[in-house]
Amino acid sequence: MKQALLNRFLRYVQFDTQSDASQTDCPSTPGQLALADQLREELIKLGFSQVTLSSTGYLTALVPATIEGVPPIGFIAHLDTAPDFSGAHVRPQLIENYDGGDIPLGIQHRLSPCEFPELDQYLGQTLITTDGNSLLGADDKAGIAEIITALSTLLQDRNSRHGDIYLCFTPDEEIGRGADKFDFEAFKAEWAYTVDGGELGGLEYENFNGATAVVTAKGNNCHPGSAYGVMVNAQTMAARFHAKMPLGDTPENSLDYAGFFHLIEMKGVTEEAQLTYLIRDFDLDQFEQRKRWLTERVEACDAQLQQGSLTVSITDSYYNMRDQLIPHPHIVDIAKQAMAELGITPKIKPIRGGTDGSRLSYMGLPCPNLFTGGHNFHGKHEFICLESMVKATETIMAICHLTAKQLKS
Repeated sequence: MKQALLNRFLRYVQFDTQSDASQTDCPSTPGQLALADQLREELIKLGFSQVTLSSTGYLTALVPATIEGVPPIGFIAHLDTAPDFSGAHVRPQLIENYDGGDIPLGIQHRLSPCEFPELDQYLGQTLITTDGNSLLGADDKAGIAEIITALSTLLQDRNSRHGDIYLCFTPDEEIGRGADKFDFEAFKAEWAYTVDGGELGGLEYENFNGATAVVTAKGNNCHPGSAYGVMVNAQTMAARFHAKMPLGDTPENSLDYAGFFHLIEMKGVTEEAQLTYLIRDFDLDQFEQRKRWLTERVEACDAQLQQGSLTVSITDSYYNMRDQLIPHPHIVDIAKQAMAELGITPKIKPIRGGTDGSRLSYMGLPCPNLFTGGHNFHGKHEFICLESMVKATETIMAICHLTAKQLKS
């Protein structure tokens, strides 16, 4: 299993599947469809049933039940990698029997336990890192590799007892669109688990409420030689607005359950400029307060302008899945027990972000998140532990067996 898992992962990360929020197609980039097509062929060869790849890049398949009366469940991972850092020309480094020292990432960068003390827990284990020129893609190609390895192992085991098990690999999760065209007709699970988390033992069923706000400044352009009293520089308006934002209320200054405003993009010219913010909070009331506060602040700033204008548009992205999972405690309990049986200590913590599962939970598919074994997603310092990947694979299998054992009617 370990070698098959490693081979799959190293093969999958060669696909450049970085998503692109500026594109309206689904999937937003062709590399995602290319990976999905190879995965489709692999699933067919492995003997999966009902293997279907939609034109929009959603790949679904089924491991048929070996016993009756067990609720159908599912596992979900995403095809794309984050737009934050290059996902092209990924050259993984395999660090066997890690000795605790710095790991060079090419010539200019390194992965050091001084900066990343979590490395200390992986002494003697096998790490997979980048070469410093790209992200690794463990988010979420590790999840894909773990799901396929786990479910193909169940397929080959004639003594395995389980109900129907579905898988789905979705496009464009990193840009918030992973659930947009989810095919519930093909994916008939009563509940599912996204395999999209971080370090060993991670089990998450709380996440941010999230929205995106776009503040637009409109000015007036003219030749700078005759600009006196005429030019209104929208970029200056936008810069002044952001300078008065609460700079301590940001992701780099918040932990645990604290929310934030996060400026993710500034763009514009003299005539028009835009500031794009992520709004995040675990508490729904505070989330709504944040949106109202930003709207009122923009309106107040606009009212003070002698020339030009400031406006804001806010779009909700997803909500905290906790409220959708509280009525179904067995979903989380089974995952906890599966880990415990494998000697894994569950690490229950909120997701300071969102997953496909957060949106799917509100669409009627309760969907907590399981660990993959990775760290430092979305950048050149991303790495994953192979032994943790094996544990993630075993956890998926254990969940399937426990579901049959505990819930068989």
